[in-house]
Amino acid sequence: MMGRTRKSRIITAEDRPLTEAEAELAAEARAYAESDAEYEQYHEPEAEEDLPPPPSVADAIAALECCGDADKAAGAAAYHKLPRRYLGVPVPLIEDMARLWRAQSTLDERLALAAGLWDSDIHEARVAATKLLAQARIRPDQAVWDLICTWVPDFDGWALADHACKAGEKRLQADPARIETVAGWVQSDHLWTRRAALVITLPWTKQNHPSEADRAIRARVLGWCAELAQSPEWFLQKAVAWWLRDLSKHDPQAVRDWLAAHGDSLKPFARKEASRYL
Repeated sequence: MMGRTRKSRIITAEDRPLTEAEAELAAEARAYAESDAEYEQYHEPEAEEDLPPPPSVADAIAALECCGDADKAAGAAAYHKLPRRYLGVPVPLIEDMARLWRAQSTLDERLALAAGLWDSDIHEARVAATKLLAQARIRPDQAVWDLICTWVPDFDGWALADHACKAGEKRLQADPARIETVAGWVQSDHLWTRRAALVITLPWTKQNHPSEADRAIRARVLGWCAELAQSPEWFLQKAVAWWLRDLSKHDPQAVRDWLAAHGDSLKPFARKEASRYL
C-alpha cells in the first residue's frame, strides 16, 4: 500500500525572517507611506501636434471621393431618390474626416469650408458640412447659427435635414432666444422647413428637470405640434409623433393631455407612435 504523498509547500516571505536588505526596503516603504510629504510625478511636456492647414473645398471633396464606394453610392441614390451626386462614404468615416478638418481650421476657415461643401450639393459633402459645425461649444457662434439657417430652405429630404438640425440644436441650446427664428419656420410653405421646427427642438423633449424657461419652450412646441398635426403630410405627422414619443419618456402626462386634446388630428400610425411608451 502506497503511503500518502504530501503536497509541496510554497515558502513565502512571511514564513522566514527577512534578510537585512529586505528589512531595509520594507522600512523605506513604511516610511514613504507614512510620510506627509507631497510628491509630484514628472511629465515630459508633449509637443504640439503639427497639423497641416485645412483643406480647400476641392481637396475636401477629393478626400471624400477617395473614400467612396460605387455600389454604396448607387444604393444611396436609389434609397434617397433625390437628384444629387452620391459617393457612398459611410457617416462614421465622414465624422472622422470632419473632426480632423475642425482641428486644422480656425472658426472662419471652418465656416468657409462648411459653406463650400454644402453648396457642392454632393450628399456626403453636405453631411460633412453639418459635422464641421456639430460642436456644443463654439464661441462666438452667431455666424454658425446664421449659416445653418441658410441651409433650411435647401432641405429636400429627412437625412440631410436631420444632420443639419443636429448641428443647429446645439446652437439653439446655446442661445434659446433663437427659438423666435424657429417659430417662423412653422408658418413656412416649405414642408421640410416646417418639419425642421420640430426636429431642431428635440432636446426639449429629453429634460427630466426643465427650468421654467425650458417648460415654456416645451409648451410652445407642443402648440406647434397641434398646428402641424392638421397637415396630412406623412413627414409632418411622423415628426409630431417623434416629438411626442420622446417627450413621453420624461413627461408622460403632458403627452396624455396633448393626445386627449389633439390626438384625433393624428393619423393612426402617428398616434400609435406617439403613445408607444405610455
